Amino acid sequence: MNIINMEHIARVYQVGSEEVFALRDVSLKIDKNEYVAIMGPSGSGKSTLMNLLGCLDTPTSGKYDFNGVSVSDMTDNQLAAIRNKEIGFVFQTFNLLARSDALHNVELPLIYGGVSYSERRDRAKQSLIDVGLQDRMHHKPNELSGGQRQRVAIARALVTKPSIILADEPTGNLDSKTGEEIMVLFSEIHGKGNTIILVTHEEYIAEHAGRIIRLRDGLIEKDERVVVRHVPKINAVAE
Repeated sequence: MNIINMEHIARVYQVGSEEVFALRDVSLKIDKNEYVAIMGPSGSGKSTLMNLLGCLDTPTSGKYDFNGVSVSDMTDNQLAAIRNKEIGFVFQTFNLLARSDALHNVELPLIYGGVSYSERRDRAKQSLIDVGLQDRMHHKPNELSGGQRQRVAIARALVTKPSIILADEPTGNLDSKTGEEIMVLFSEIHGKGNTIILVTHEEYIAEHAGRIIRLRDGLIEKDERVVVRHVPKINAVAE
């Protein structure tokens, strides 16, 4: 079943009197429970594609169906509803509220979604347990390591039980050892049936996915199935 179905997508930006084509003619399908990495050099269009996939932007032309629903012509409010309920975002910079503890950071999407206090607390606690942070629930971001902060961000992405996890350079601010632990966590999350779309410029990170889409000059240069890099299963750690 296709969760993502893009047909002949273009995104054009007006810069003064000039039209800049960030994406030219992109067609792709992503199935449920796929693990896809999107790669490409600077200016290739991967950030634009991520913004479109995440309903943070809309295409200039073409058709985009998300879970069978056309989002190409949605209003800002409709796009916001999809972002909150259907897409879990993980960013390079974590995007956590500095004055709030891990538990409150994780429950934020549920607050916006109107979930009751008791239910959202229970779901946020379970989400933190799932990423190995059961002992860090009441710690604020400045009391956590970089890896722990990214785990909080992943827990927040998972708490709404979204259709896809969209991760933008999730290891970019981490050292290689911690980055590898985060990629192990993503592999475990994928193993539980989640669909993951990962944007990265690192080959060794992309190799954790089963499919790599390479962009160049606003076009898909290559879309290939790959042998998944072997990831040793480790217990989720809070270090």
